[in-house]
Amino acid sequence: MKVLCHTLLALVLLTGAALADAPARVTVFAAASLRDALDAVAESYDGARIVASYGGSAAMARQVAQGAPADLVILANPQWMDWLEGQGVLMPDSRRDLLGNRLVLIGPAGAAPLDASEQAMLARLGDGRLALGQVNAVPAGIYARAWLESAGLWPALAPHLAETENVRAALALVSRGEAPLGVVYASDAQADPGVSVLYDIPADSHPPITYPAAQVSDSPAAAALLAYLSGPQAAVIFAAHGFTPLGVAQ
Repeated sequence: MKVLCHTLLALVLLTGAALADAPARVTVFAAASLRDALDAVAESYDGARIVASYGGSAAMARQVAQGAPADLVILANPQWMDWLEGQGVLMPDSRRDLLGNRLVLIGPAGAAPLDASEQAMLARLGDGRLALGQVNAVPAGIYARAWLESAGLWPALAPHLAETENVRAALALVSRGEAPLGVVYASDAQADPGVSVLYDIPADSHPPITYPAAQVSDSPAAAALLAYLSGPQAAVIFAAHGFTPLGVAQ
């Protein structure tokens, strides 16, 4: 019995030591359009282990509000972060505008450029659909609708939409040739060789595209990661993936 007690004590001590040596883990809930860039940033980070969950900003925000175990949240629209802040789930004073982006009209790889007029777009669509995020929930879809409305294209194109649960799903429809046109972020188009940018959508035709980030937990590891995401090393990686770093901390 005495030997057994010593053995159990040794196992407890070894397990405790192993847990103490284990790297911290930070769970990030992020907009789907960040997947490639944030994965690359995670590879460059020598702090805590980053575990990222990606999806539409609306879905990510709702999951966080319902108690999903997130340490950080990064969304593609300030309105959803405003909503989360109103739910009281964000750490005070942790919110910051992390990145900017651009909106583009895409077609399958090799498709000819388009002037984005009503006649030209309807002709290119034919019997197909314009792929974009859900226009009432997904940030990329909200921005896309704002552009279509400001350009006077909404009445003609609204019946021809293929709305998706996140912008990467819209990108995939075009990349696979299942939709002749799509509206996505410039960073998405850059990430997929299966599409070509046909038209650069004017930035003044929709609200500014901003990715706010904030802490959900008070974990020191989460605070350290958020500081890194806002710093110059991460900025280089984000820029290489088509994003515009905002307010980079030195």
